[in-house]
Amino acid sequence: MYETRVFADDYCGVFRKQEDFLECLKSIGRNSSWQRKSARNLRLVAITSGSKVEEEMKERYADEGLDEEIIADTIVNTGLLLKVRNQYYPVRNCAIKSILDRAGISGAGLRRVEKNVYARILNDCLKAAKGEALLRISEGKVSAVLGGDCHDYAVLDMEQVFLHTVDYLTGNFKGCRYMEGFYEHDMVSAVWQLTGEDALLDAYRDELALHGRTAEEMVPMVKVTTSDTGSGGANIYPMLVYGKGCTTISLGSPLRLGHRNGSSLSEFDAQLKLLYGKYQLAAGNLVKLLKIDIRTPANCMKGVMDRLGIPRKYEAEAVELFLAQYGEGPCTAHDIYFGISEIPFMLACEGWDGGRIARMEETVARALSVDWTGYDVPGAYRW
Repeated sequence: MYETRVFADDYCGVFRKQEDFLECLKSIGRNSSWQRKSARNLRLVAITSGSKVEEEMKERYADEGLDEEIIADTIVNTGLLLKVRNQYYPVRNCAIKSILDRAGISGAGLRRVEKNVYARILNDCLKAAKGEALLRISEGKVSAVLGGDCHDYAVLDMEQVFLHTVDYLTGNFKGCRYMEGFYEHDMVSAVWQLTGEDALLDAYRDELALHGRTAEEMVPMVKVTTSDTGSGGANIYPMLVYGKGCTTISLGSPLRLGHRNGSSLSEFDAQLKLLYGKYQLAAGNLVKLLKIDIRTPANCMKGVMDRLGIPRKYEAEAVELFLAQYGEGPCTAHDIYFGISEIPFMLACEGWDGGRIARMEETVARALSVDWTGYDVPGAYRW
C-alpha cells in the first residue's frame, strides 16, 4: 500500500497489486506541482541540524500541514535548500543532477567540498544561467530542476502513462496480467505478463527447434518505465520470462518517447501500438544469436560485458555461473546472452532498487547489437 514516508529520499515502493500502484501515483500527483522560474533567480542554501534555517523551515512546514520530518530527511541527505526569491524548498537527491545541468557544471570533486562551499559554487554559476527552469515539487521537496523554455522538457503525467498502458494491454492482449510495480523518486516502472500470447514468440520457438533446442516455457512480458525528474522518457520494453528458473530476458532497445517539447500521451499511445511488431523484431535478434558460433565462451562473455561496462563483480559471477551450467566447450552467442541476462536477477537478490535494475536490463540488451565474433579470442583474458 501507499506509505506516508514517501517524501524520504530513499523511499522505494513495491506494489504487488495494480490498484495499489495506480493509487500511489494518483496520491503523489495530488501532492506535486510544476513551477516555472527564471533560472538565474535560483539559489542554493545549506541547511544543518540545529541551525536557524532548520527551525524556520520546520515551523513553516508545520503551519502548512506538511511533515516536519521532510526537513530532517533533507539534512541527512543533500543538506540543501533551493531558494526562489523568498521561498525555500528542500532539495531531494535525485534533483542534484538536474541542478548541476542548469548551472552548467559537473565533476566528482564537488561532492567532496563542504555544503556551504558547494552551494556558493553553484550559485555563482546559476547567476549566469539563461532562460527558464521547470521545477518539479513533489511530496514537499524539489525533485528536479529542468529546462523550462518552450523547446525544452515536456511533461508526461506519470499516472496517465500507466493508465493508458493498462487500457491498451488489457484491451489488446487477453492474457495480460499485472506482475508488480515500483516507485522511486527518479523512476517509476511496472511489469505485465502477456500469458497466452504464443503468436508473439512462435517464430523464435520454431527457430529453437531447428537448432535442436528444447523450447522451454516462455511468456512475453512488458515493462514500462517513466520519470518526471529528467532521468528518462516513457519507455516500453519487450521482455520474456524463460524456463523453470523464470529468467527474465531483455529483448533489445525499448520503444522510447522522450520528454522533448511537444511530446504527448497520444504519441505514447502510438508507441504502444508498435508493441506487437517490436516483439517480432526482438525475436529476430535472438534468432541471429543462435547462428553465431563461439569457440571460447568465457573470453567472449568477459569481452562483451567489458564492452557494456558491467561492473567487474557481476561479470565474474555471471561467468562462473555460466561455466557451471554450460562448461567451457563451444556454444552460441545465444547461450552467452542468456548467461549475461542473469545479472539483473543478481542485482534484485542484493536489494537493488527497480530503477537501477531497469537500467541494467537495458545495458544487457545492448549486447544484442555487439560484434560477438570480435570477442571470441583464445588465450588468457586480461581483466
